[in-house]
Amino acid sequence: MTNAGEAGGAPPAGAAEVPEVAAIASGYAFTGPALDLGALLWDGRCHPDAPVRIPLPMLNRHGLVAGATGTGKTKTLQLIAEQLSAQGVPVFLADIKGDLSGIARPGQPNDRVQGRAGEVGQHWTATGFPAEFLALGGLGQGVPVRATITSFGPVLLSKVLRLNQTQEQSLGLIFHYADTKGLELIDLKDLRAVVAFLTSDEGRAELKDIGGLSTATAGVILRSLTAFEAQGMTDFFGEPEFDTADLLRTAPDGRGVVSVLELPAVQDKPLLFSTFLMWLLADLFHDLPEIGDADRPKLVFFFDEAHLLFGDASRAFLESITQTVRLIRSKGVGVFFVTQTPKDVPSDVLAQLGNRVQHALRAFTPEDQKALKATVRTFPKSSYDLEELLTGLGIGEAVVTVLSESGAPTPVAATRLRAPESLMGPVDAAELDAAVRGSALHGRYAQAVDRESAYERLRAAQPAPAAEPQPAKKEEPSLVEQVVGSGMFKSLARSVGTQLGREITRSLFGTARRRR
Repeated sequence: MTNAGEAGGAPPAGAAEVPEVAAIASGYAFTGPALDLGALLWDGRCHPDAPVRIPLPMLNRHGLVAGATGTGKTKTLQLIAEQLSAQGVPVFLADIKGDLSGIARPGQPNDRVQGRAGEVGQHWTATGFPAEFLALGGLGQGVPVRATITSFGPVLLSKVLRLNQTQEQSLGLIFHYADTKGLELIDLKDLRAVVAFLTSDEGRAELKDIGGLSTATAGVILRSLTAFEAQGMTDFFGEPEFDTADLLRTAPDGRGVVSVLELPAVQDKPLLFSTFLMWLLADLFHDLPEIGDADRPKLVFFFDEAHLLFGDASRAFLESITQTVRLIRSKGVGVFFVTQTPKDVPSDVLAQLGNRVQHALRAFTPEDQKALKATVRTFPKSSYDLEELLTGLGIGEAVVTVLSESGAPTPVAATRLRAPESLMGPVDAAELDAAVRGSALHGRYAQAVDRESAYERLRAAQPAPAAEPQPAKKEEPSLVEQVVGSGMFKSLARSVGTQLGREITRSLFGTARRRR
């Protein structure tokens, strides 16, 4: 791995042969540590003596990696992740297609790799990086990542369940009630039990002082939960809950650990994984202390398929995302959104993304042309004809502008990107399985635990069964009848007290963590 800071100072003499190249190159001649993206392109020629780079301290100013399908976005993520790891910065990657696991293995030299390295002035060395493989709920190969219903919170859960604003507010009321009564919502059956109780006569009385829950709204929530479970979502919620502090580790040799969330097994559940990624980010925001400006990020988080997060989002939800992105920078976390066009990201969020790597765009339809013009408007004034340039870039080429060490935008630079030094493709299943089983996290998270929580406590509070047998024609007790203990429930609620409720504090998305 080339030292990312070795090219600092004034642009090399060769770049001065073309005035435009020298002017752009001078904007990337940083003196401190930086990541090398590639070499400047001008008038169809690659200039290896004019490197295009990102200052390491500016990685927590967030970024955008965009471009049409097949233009090289995934390899750009891999390239940036490698160099961050080499600089001792942990990285989180969402692996949608399942081809980023190769970052753990040295790459394979071939004519194409060597040719690209020669074009951009890269001293390419096959290198593997320390990696941890995760999987949502254990679906797929990876250490299971779970969240409790309580910590996931009502706002994100409403997004996953596709609830409207009124239903979201009602779900928030349900969470508030469970928090204050010490009823732990660990998994989906806990939430269903509490909703069922609160729609009973006894439960409605419990809520009379803080607002009611209509039968119709409760029915919608229960039906949504049932459909959610029927789609195989049950495993995502439960214990042991993943501690996001485990994303901040470094390897014994000082390199940052690259946490790869393997998502191919849940590709057909895009809303779930995008919302789950937001939970991870919100949880980091909730737990991390303020550090202000630092010489390097504590973590860089790549948020793939970002358009899924913003689609059909409420105004309150978008405001929470905007606030999280704005404030998490001071906690040392950089966030890169990965999507096809900048218009997929709301303008309030886009305005906070100081580092841009824009791969090629297509302009085959009127909608494509509109998106192209909108993308051009997001860049600083440039010497390039960006509309023409963005439709003519090759695979592994991009238009770049980043924040300089002083915080000012750098000149727009068409860039031929470096080749990743790790394997550009997935490792085989047996090797991945061995890596997962050998992980230090496997013993902590692999086995699911189902301890006593709201569902069990509510069932325990139900009245003792009658001595006489019930008539044969009587139907099985409903969920409400199973969980409602009338006055016994009040006694139960008093006995568990509100200590747990006092320990739960909810942040921007209604996410929560009990004190560790």
